[in-house]
Amino acid sequence: MLAGFRTFAKSPFAVLLFGLLIVSFAIFGISDVFKGPRGSGVISAGSRTMTPQDFKLRFDNYRKAMEQRNGTTITPDQAVEQGVDRQILQELALQESIAAAIHDMGVAPSDKLVGNVVREQMSQLPPTQRPFDPITGKFDSKTYAALLAQNNLTPQAYEASLRDEIAQTHFFTAVADGFKAPRIYAALQGAYGLEARDVGAFAINPASVPRPAPPADAQLTAFMNENRERLTRPETRVLSIVRISAKALEPSVTPNPADVQKAFDFRKDSLAKPETRSLVQIQAPDLKTAAAMADRLKKGEDPAAVAKAYGKTALVLADKPKTALPDRKVADAAFSLAAGQSSGAIQGDLGVSVIKVTKVTPGAAATLESVRPQIEAEVRAQAAQSKAYDQTQAYQDAHDAGANLVAAASKAGAMVVTTAPVTAQGADQTGQPVAGLTPEILKTAFGLGQGADSDLIEAGKGEYYAVRVEKVIPAAMPPLAEIKPQLTAVWMGQELGKRLKAKADELAARVKKGETLDAVAASAQSKVQHVDGLSRENVQQHMGLGREFLVAAFNAKPGEVFTARAGQQGEAYVVAKLDKVRAAPAADVARASVILQTQAASGLVRDLGDAARNAAKVQLKTKSNLTLARQAIGVDTDALAKAQGGKAGKKAE
Repeated sequence: MLAGFRTFAKSPFAVLLFGLLIVSFAIFGISDVFKGPRGSGVISAGSRTMTPQDFKLRFDNYRKAMEQRNGTTITPDQAVEQGVDRQILQELALQESIAAAIHDMGVAPSDKLVGNVVREQMSQLPPTQRPFDPITGKFDSKTYAALLAQNNLTPQAYEASLRDEIAQTHFFTAVADGFKAPRIYAALQGAYGLEARDVGAFAINPASVPRPAPPADAQLTAFMNENRERLTRPETRVLSIVRISAKALEPSVTPNPADVQKAFDFRKDSLAKPETRSLVQIQAPDLKTAAAMADRLKKGEDPAAVAKAYGKTALVLADKPKTALPDRKVADAAFSLAAGQSSGAIQGDLGVSVIKVTKVTPGAAATLESVRPQIEAEVRAQAAQSKAYDQTQAYQDAHDAGANLVAAASKAGAMVVTTAPVTAQGADQTGQPVAGLTPEILKTAFGLGQGADSDLIEAGKGEYYAVRVEKVIPAAMPPLAEIKPQLTAVWMGQELGKRLKAKADELAARVKKGETLDAVAASAQSKVQHVDGLSRENVQQHMGLGREFLVAAFNAKPGEVFTARAGQQGEAYVVAKLDKVRAAPAADVARASVILQTQAASGLVRDLGDAARNAAKVQLKTKSNLTLARQAIGVDTDALAKAQGGKAGKKAE
């Protein structure tokens, strides 16, 4: 079955299917392996229930991907505001539904298949990360578990996700295997894409319309009110942040020589360089053959030649300490021989073999001088963490005694930074991100009232912070005087645009009544330009004409006159006429249909996959709990409900 799976994986249909599955699993993570009570989770689909913890893991994975892609941070509250939480919940509900439906059909991979896929995936990692013993090549379950733990996964959870992925791949493989879209589908796509359009158009000369007079303050005020939502500046806050950082304290710490010596004495055995041996090992089928090999090695024959004579391959092990040799008896023999010596037949724990030692590198005891920088750095870091902890205690004592954040930080000798006004997204008044404001700090700060101090919060690795809200600047529109020049420019641009559009509509009406496009263009001090052969296949070459113009051109009927914005920034208005629509030559459509055959089939398979997921959701009556999902990612749902209720009340007014 695995061989068949690999064969199909090379087909174009599988590439599409796997792409859909991989994107889904990569972004949203894995299926929950531990099933909770029905109805107690964020998502319930058939026999499957997704816990709040699992939803949070998937949400965090998606959020990190968004942050890396966009280069900005996004808090859970921002995700709710932008509807990201709903999108994730909807996608996961579909994912859980199809997984549950396929499982109910009895499609489930064997443990052996899952194990094979795990090993195959792990073997694709960089050599230093692969969970395989470097000597024996055996799968190392401890390294495997540690590798997954770095990504907040367990072997059980990871393998549960693989079961889902393999089951869905097998299911859709069976559905798509041999699937072929009717050729007419590809032919229709070819005819649609190669259809050519000839368009004539002329631009409205800005000099042909009167320029608007500068607006009065009353007009600008009305304009501001019309665009209140866009112009309103968000709430900002001036924050004082106390940071207690072990890392920042390290340069000020001088390691105590006695502590350095004590740390070295504790670690010197692990820092010592062990004796190593380089050797050649030859596996033998039995003790008799091993004895014959040993005799030939003792006579000075090359180990590679001896191994080859018996149909074996010599294993070369270079500079290995005794603990790195997997067979204890082979290790004992190797470390009892001098360089150039060979052993007799060895009945080891892992089979019969003979060895020849090619090099002995004596061990070396560690000295304090040889590792002083390393030990001093460790002692300095520990001392800095202790100093940071002492500062937190001094800060906490002063704060508990009634001192505010700034005063308590001063008594503790901690650093305090006061920011300019910042938004909940961590941006300043120009929209630029303020360095050092993490999502956690921002969430803490915007959960406090003016003049309030937060508790001292541990951020890990000897890092602590507390926040004081010095000032809350409510959301408000800027005063007219502050933005009058920019607002005036926008208002006049829009007014000019309205006049250009009115002029374009007026000229277009003349063309529709029977005047030629060239005559009308000449009367408006403009000239007709022709774009011939415009098609959906070559549209990228004409993007300079502007999206609005291109959309109108493709929506128009032969002989139709239309107006549209043109140019990449929509800086011009044009009057245009679709002169002709030319069907693609039959030979070109035939060639295109051959190329598009796979694409047509892929589109149908993709639609089939989407339909299957939606059908599974309906059949299983999958339920989603948006409130529980939001609580899982740290959103205050009570405060959110009040805020949404307040907005609804304002709209009603």
